[in-house]
This record gives sequence, C-alpha cells and structure tokens, in this order.
Amino acid sequence: MTGERMTGETTRSTMHPPANGPSVGILGTGSYVPAREVSNEEVAARVPEITAEWISRKTAIRARRWAADDEATSDLAARAATRALAAAGVPADGVDRLLVSTSTGDHPQPPTAALVQQLIGAHAAGCLDINAVCAGFGYGLELARSLVVANPGSRVLVVAADVYSRILDFDDRRTSVLLGDGAGAAVVGEVAEGTGILATDLTTRGDQEHLIKVRAGGSRVPTSAATVAEGGHYFTMQGRGVRDFVMEQVPPALERLLARLDLDASDVDCFVPHQANGVLLDELVARCGLQKAHVARVLERYGNIGSAGVPVALDDAVRGGAVRPGDLVLLSGFGGGMSMANCLLRWSPTGEAR
Repeated sequence: MTGERMTGETTRSTMHPPANGPSVGILGTGSYVPAREVSNEEVAARVPEITAEWISRKTAIRARRWAADDEATSDLAARAATRALAAAGVPADGVDRLLVSTSTGDHPQPPTAALVQQLIGAHAAGCLDINAVCAGFGYGLELARSLVVANPGSRVLVVAADVYSRILDFDDRRTSVLLGDGAGAAVVGEVAEGTGILATDLTTRGDQEHLIKVRAGGSRVPTSAATVAEGGHYFTMQGRGVRDFVMEQVPPALERLLARLDLDASDVDCFVPHQANGVLLDELVARCGLQKAHVARVLERYGNIGSAGVPVALDDAVRGGAVRPGDLVLLSGFGGGMSMANCLLRWSPTGEAR
C-alpha cells in the first residue's frame, strides 16, 4: 500500500510540538465500565442461530458491560473523568476545557459535555461534544493539544463514552454480539520537553460513510412511528466492508506517521488500537508489524465500546504498568465516517508533580 487515499489525495500528519510551543501530553488517565457483566451465553440467547462459542471464535469477546437502566452516557463519562482528574492531580475546577467524544449522547441537545460538567463540578470549563464515532478520542486529543498550545498552562479534559446497548438490533448478529458500554478519559496539559504528543494523523473518508451508521433520528430521516417500527434507530455495520477499510487504510497510515519521525513499528513500546474485534486486531497487529509491542486489549472483557475503547485500553495499560515514562505509545482509532485518528506519544510521568 502507498500512503495515499483511494481517491489519490495524499493524507497529512501534524508534527508536534510547533516551533517555540510547549510540549503537550497526557497528565492522567481514567476509565469506567458499568457493573453489569453480560456473558456470551446471555447474548446468544437473544440472537437467532448463534452460540456462545460462535461469538468467542468470531470476535474473541468473552463478555461485555451494559449500563444499568438509570445510567446514561454522561454518568459513565463523569466517573471516568473523575478518575482521570485524580490520576493527574487536577481538581475539577482547574479544568479549562471539557471535550466529550460520543455518538450516543444523552440527548440530541444539550451537548453531553454540559451534563458531565455539572456532574463533576468543572464549572469553569468551556464544554463541547465531538462525534467522530470510534476515532473520537484521537480527534479530542488533537483538539486538546491545540487548545493548550493556544493557551499555555491550561488543562483540557478529554472524555470518550458510549452506551451502545440501547441501540442494538438483536436480530443482527453482526453487531449485537460486539458492542458494550464504557467510558475513558485523559487530562491533557503541558509536559516535559521531549515527551507528550509527537505527531497525529487525522483522516476521514466520507465516501465510505455508508459502512457504519444509525439511519434515523436526525434531520435527514426524522424520528417517527414508522422509523421506530422499522428499526431505523439501531446501529448498523457492514462488517466485511469495515474489515477491508481497516486493513487497507490503517497500516499505511501508521507507517506514514512513524516514518515522519524516522521511526518504524519496532520502535513502538505500546500499541493501543480501537477495540473493534479480537480477530481483526490480531490481523491488524501482524499487518502493521507490531508484534513486539505490548498491545493494549480490553475487548475480551468489555467488548467493542465505541470511542471509549482506546482510552479504556490505555488506562488499563497505564494502571497495569505496561506503559512507563519514556515509552513510545501509538494510539489508533477508526470507525464511522469513515474516520481514523492515529496519535504517537512519548509517555511522560503522569500527575501534576512531574
């Protein structure tokens, strides 16, 4: 594969830090998954013509978490945010901006970020939502980095949270066996020179938007009794098309990102991919030549948790000791749009006291 889009337009990476600008990175991470664990056996009992063994073999997922009836996306996001703030040693009223990545917000409006603000007490923060589906956390990191560069000394809280259990069609085995609920978060601010976010690569292929979508509920197809009856509000995905997109687009994008810093896959200490499907991730790691890196995986326990997958897996790796100061960490989110967000970091000591 070449480093070009299928349309022939060359993608671009952004190198950091800019001249005379501060180094920006992650000060602390946090995550939260709901208490309810849902086994493959429970899912198989609701989906026609499959077994628990089939789910495990096709996806490597053994269980997933589903939100309680009284939990919404903002509740999960607030719990992950609070844990990230504690890890960073930053009080909620010390957050300057609050970004929430989600495609399953509490309401069409107001933004879920405004609800999270109230739940955690970040009353001084400007808030907004990001919807780049499963690539959203990486888009949030790049926006957070830009905000810190523009406002030195500021701190940005990036949260990714999704509750997909509310939009599953249990007659569709391609999607209903994959998805779960969860939230991950990171506090972004200035870090020691030579560490933090080194480069990012953000791309979107709008010509492939049909591969993943929720068809109804927006201005194109407004909610009605008919859209509800025909299942227009369920999550849909063309699994083969998504797999082909990932294998054709992600490996060259990661190679391109590393090459811009005169690095290659053997230099990566920890790879944190979107937690899409375990079988797909095995193939992706091999295709990218990342077998020597620690691959952060939580999908076996939590399933595909949308935009939360990357930060939850990152937090799991950090808290488990798999990521240490000085490590080269490669994040890769990909999903609906079709969008990709790849980010390369030199890990810095977490917490404000660096």
